[in-house]
Amino acid sequence: MRRLVTPVGLMLALTFATGIVDAVGYLSLDKVFAGNMTGNVVILGMAATGTTDLPVLGPVLALVFFLVGAAVAGRVLRLAGPGWSRRCTGLLSVVGVVLAGTALGLALLGAGTPAARATMALLLALAMGVQAATARHLAVKDVTTVVVTSTLTSLAADSRLGGGRGQPALRRGAAVTLIALGAVAGAALSQLHEGLAVAAAALVALAVTVLGHASAGHPAGTTGPAVPGLAAITADIPRKKAGRP
Repeated sequence: MRRLVTPVGLMLALTFATGIVDAVGYLSLDKVFAGNMTGNVVILGMAATGTTDLPVLGPVLALVFFLVGAAVAGRVLRLAGPGWSRRCTGLLSVVGVVLAGTALGLALLGAGTPAARATMALLLALAMGVQAATARHLAVKDVTTVVVTSTLTSLAADSRLGGGRGQPALRRGAAVTLIALGAVAGAALSQLHEGLAVAAAALVALAVTVLGHASAGHPAGTTGPAVPGLAAITADIPRKKAGRP
C-alpha cells in the first residue's frame, strides 16, 4: 500500500510553517526571529554596541520563550518512547493552538504598539521552541524544522563537489527550499494581514498533528480505520514500544 504520510513529509511541512512565522516576526514584529535563534543572537550582539537602532526587547523575549518552550517539551518527552507518541500529538497540538491564538490576537489587537509586538513575538517563539524540541525527539535526519544552516552544511559537505555521494540531497534541498517558500508565503500574506499569515502556519501545524497522530495508530476519537502510514511515520525512526506513553 502506498505510504500516504512519511515522517520526512511531516517535518518538511513544519519547516514551511517556520518560514511563514519567521517572515511575520521579522517584517511585522520588530525584526524578531521566532524560530531561528541564531538571528536573534546576532541582532542582540549588534545592538549591544549601542551604535545601532536595532530592537532589543523583542529578540530577548523571543530567545527566552523559545528556550522555555523547548525545555517544557523536552521534559514532557523525557519518558516517551521513540517515534510519534501521544505526547508528540499533545505538544504539536499546543503549537497549533498557540499559533492560532496569536493569529486571533493579531486580528483583534494588531501589532501597532511595542507591547503588542513583543507579546506576539514571544508567543510565536514559545510555539517554535515546542516544535523544535518535538522535531528533535522525532529525529528525522537533516530536518530540524527551525533552522537550515546545518542542513546546508551537510548538503555541501556530502555533495559530489565535496567528495561525497550527494545523498540525501533531495531531502536537504527540500528543507532549504520549503523554509524559503514559507518565508515568501509569510511575506505575501502579511501584506494582507499578519494574522492571516500566522493563521496559515497554524493550519499547517494542526494538519501535521492530525496526520501524524492518525498515522502512528492513534485514531482521534473515531471508530474508522486509522490513516495508512504506520510504517511510514516510523520509517526513519525506531518504533516506540507498546504501552509506552
